[in-house]
Amino acid sequence: MWKKLCSSLGGRYRIVSSVSFTLSNLRLFHQYAHYSKNSFPLYDHYVSKQSDKTIFSLSSGAGKCAIAVVRVSGPNTEQAVRLLTNQLPLPRRASVAKIFDPYTRNPIDRGILLWFPKPRSFTGEDSAEFHIHGGLAVIQALLSSLAKVPGLRPAEAGEFTKRAFLNGKLDLTEVEGLSDLLHAETEVQHQQALLQMEGQLSKLYQNWKSILLKCAANVEAYIDFSEDDNIEDYVLQEAEEKIKQVIFEIKEHLKDSRRGELLRNGIQVALLGETNVGKSSLLNCICQRPAAIVSPVAGTTRDVIDSFHNIGGYPVLFCDTAGMRETTDAIELEGVQRAIERCLQANVIVLMMDASKHCQILLQQPQIPFKDYIQEYLQVMLDFSKCTASRLMSTDSNISPEDTEHKIDINNVVVVFNKSDLVDKCVLSRWHNSHLSHTEPTHCFLSCLNKDGLQQFLNILLQKVKERYGDPETGNVSFTKERHHSHLTKSLTHLETSLLWLDRDVVLMAEYLRKSVRQFGKILGEISSEDILDVIFKDFCIGK
Repeated sequence: MWKKLCSSLGGRYRIVSSVSFTLSNLRLFHQYAHYSKNSFPLYDHYVSKQSDKTIFSLSSGAGKCAIAVVRVSGPNTEQAVRLLTNQLPLPRRASVAKIFDPYTRNPIDRGILLWFPKPRSFTGEDSAEFHIHGGLAVIQALLSSLAKVPGLRPAEAGEFTKRAFLNGKLDLTEVEGLSDLLHAETEVQHQQALLQMEGQLSKLYQNWKSILLKCAANVEAYIDFSEDDNIEDYVLQEAEEKIKQVIFEIKEHLKDSRRGELLRNGIQVALLGETNVGKSSLLNCICQRPAAIVSPVAGTTRDVIDSFHNIGGYPVLFCDTAGMRETTDAIELEGVQRAIERCLQANVIVLMMDASKHCQILLQQPQIPFKDYIQEYLQVMLDFSKCTASRLMSTDSNISPEDTEHKIDINNVVVVFNKSDLVDKCVLSRWHNSHLSHTEPTHCFLSCLNKDGLQQFLNILLQKVKERYGDPETGNVSFTKERHHSHLTKSLTHLETSLLWLDRDVVLMAEYLRKSVRQFGKILGEISSEDILDVIFKDFCIGK
């Protein structure tokens, strides 16, 4: 009996090198049965309700095009293909077919037909693709004809991918990678999404889960058989070592400063500086259009202006902010406060300074370290925030004094000396020949008027972003969703708690190990709820 039960789990659990052990009782079988990669019993009721219908949809996007692709998936796919084409082509072979209305037999088009019998299809169900001419009338005629076939209905957004997930073709991290791939706008986003869709993140989590499952099974075996002397004493020691190794690897995985999330959502770069220093002009130079109003009147920019750009393949969100100065204008006060808030949230800060003013000061006072000068200048910017907050607190604002205590990491700052066209060439030559040109923080000279130094600034910014957030193809795999971070943190807590019970109560140790494994099941989608699935799949287009 137990051999049959264990074969449903894919074989035996290896306890130690010299002992092979099958699951000892029905309780243990139920605890681990639902962790099988290719089994989703929690969704059996869902699949039975949803997969009784065959779905169809236009998958190539709306509008006129040369070729349109219409997908069909479900138990009645073969019937639909035969009704519309009077044939069933060889599996996974492109075949030319005439397509007819199933009832009137009026011709619709002559196109390419592909047939994918289950389970070797994207969804794991019988599937077919009609490649037809992309005229709106042709597309509509085919969709209307499919709707006439019994058992067929239009697909919902993301339903093809959801069926692939429910049928074990993709796990949840791979589904999220596919979603990110569809929404990728830059090369780095594309690379990261492709690696996740191909299972790089899934393999890492599956490996951790597999190790912890074996540890849990060994601990359970120790509980059940230690009194009979059937299990070696060092089983718990080996489990402890493996758990500690997984804990170390998870902690390292969580130390990447949410790099994957930032590459997915965009790296925020805030432009900070005094009024009329050229922040809006720099944004316009990057956008190559008048995205922000530029005026000699101080305080023109009142609110934060965001502009998304592809910088060397990295997704960058530039944020133009209000100029820092003391003012009594209520609207400008609010703008200054919002500017500081955005800078504190930003991943990189571009500190813009007037070259004609600050270069002379630094060259005339070489005893002042460049880094100290910049840090002091940043503190002056933040002091404007404190003054602003105090004035806002005197009105109806909810700002507390604690909210005004800010600090900016100098390593996240790129200093831009704007208006270099107003600086004498001799002064610039002295600067480049001095030690100041080789010191941190990173800095460059720029003229927004004639765009001199713009490319150098973009190169420096790109290098800063690469150093901070890496390359998905060369670095370690990163999590890309907040839910990944949440489940990993919970799993880590359960693992650390399990070790606390090692010498006190092995039963509780096993319980916390099961809780830890369950968190990985939630990440991979093996344990979830229909509400979570709806949130994840809602971002897919219809036809995917």
